[in-house]
Amino acid sequence: MSVGAQLSVTDLRRAARHPVDHPVIAEHHDRGDLKLHISNLSAHGFMVDDADDLSRGDRIIVRLPVVGRIEAYVIWTHEKRAGFQFERIIRVDDFINLIDALQPNPRLRRNR
Repeated sequence: MSVGAQLSVTDLRRAARHPVDHPVIAEHHDRGDLKLHISNLSAHGFMVDDADDLSRGDRIIVRLPVVGRIEAYVIWTHEKRAGFQFERIIRVDDFINLIDALQPNPRLRRNR
């Protein structure tokens, strides 16, 4: 039986990404609390732009508005950026409410 992150490498890059400016405190099993900045978000995951010490497969837990606590895994890293995949897909209605909470400026929201 395998242990650890079961990372999906399917092509989720086509998922709509929404620009956000959201600081979070992530819980990391080994490193404790990490301050991260989420710069974009989709129903499948998010990207941070300040992931200095994270590597592929790392697991964190973040607290997001509407959704609450959700686990995410590092899928990729490049320089200081890292892409995360949620351990579950966020329901469409919850995702819309999440985007409304994180991106209150309607001009920056993508058309739905």
